[in-house]
Amino acid sequence: MTSTELSTHIATSAGSSLFIPAPTTPYQGDIARYWDREARPVNLRLGDVDGLYHHHYGIGDVDHTALGDANDSTYEKKLIAELHRLESAQAELLLDHLGPIERDDTLVDAGCGRGGSMVMAHQRFGCRVEGVTLSAKQADFANQRARELGIEDHIHARVCNMLGTPFESGRAAASWNNESSMYVDLHDLFAEHSRILAVGGRYVTITGCWNPRYGQPSKYVSQINAHFECNIHSRREYLRSMADNRLVPQAVIDLTPATLPYWELRATSSLVTGIEEAFINSYKDGSFQYLLIAADRI
Repeated sequence: MTSTELSTHIATSAGSSLFIPAPTTPYQGDIARYWDREARPVNLRLGDVDGLYHHHYGIGDVDHTALGDANDSTYEKKLIAELHRLESAQAELLLDHLGPIERDDTLVDAGCGRGGSMVMAHQRFGCRVEGVTLSAKQADFANQRARELGIEDHIHARVCNMLGTPFESGRAAASWNNESSMYVDLHDLFAEHSRILAVGGRYVTITGCWNPRYGQPSKYVSQINAHFECNIHSRREYLRSMADNRLVPQAVIDLTPATLPYWELRATSSLVTGIEEAFINSYKDGSFQYLLIAADRI
């Protein structure tokens, strides 16, 4: 049986048919199934606050004034809104580093999830945003949200391997991975970003990575890998693979201190998933870092 024969079509929420290419490797199939089945309240309830559905974490100081009294009946609702504010602040920071973007530019979100960052990018720049994800359910969700917002002509998510996208070479003014690069080989990933980016285009990633100064991935990093079925890379791997693929870092920002408040607040909420302590402990012992890297295509 060929990979073409394994490809399928599913009905979308809009009643149309969505083409689902067969996974290139068994691991990709596992990841597609993982995210097709994922429906964590921590992702969905935060997105319900304002309709921006993210799949990443937050940065910034907690606004305790907005939270109010922990004994108040509305406290949990306020806490969820505050967690969502912090994760949207993270996406805003990523967009800040894309550089000057024009309305006729095209951006690419590699690992777009349910599309929250794509919506934010279009709202800020007015440009077209293409997203790719291995999850058919995520792509359908993102496209449905675009239709509901009336921006379906500017935002589109497709089921696609981010290591081999259908976009023409040099098409994208900027591209990014927001907490999605731990699912792929970095050399292959950056080769694809380098291919689709115009010369002078900007690539940005925000990611967790293990700290080479610690020596090896810590037990907490191993717990995070197991929880999300991913393979966290080292900081050194990111920089080396970028250099090998004509991506020259312009900014490397350690966001670890900025993300700790998010995790400490989330650990007190009803939305805990059991992985919060691994993040908190690994950030505090220095074995894990939360980085933003912005690089230009030369």
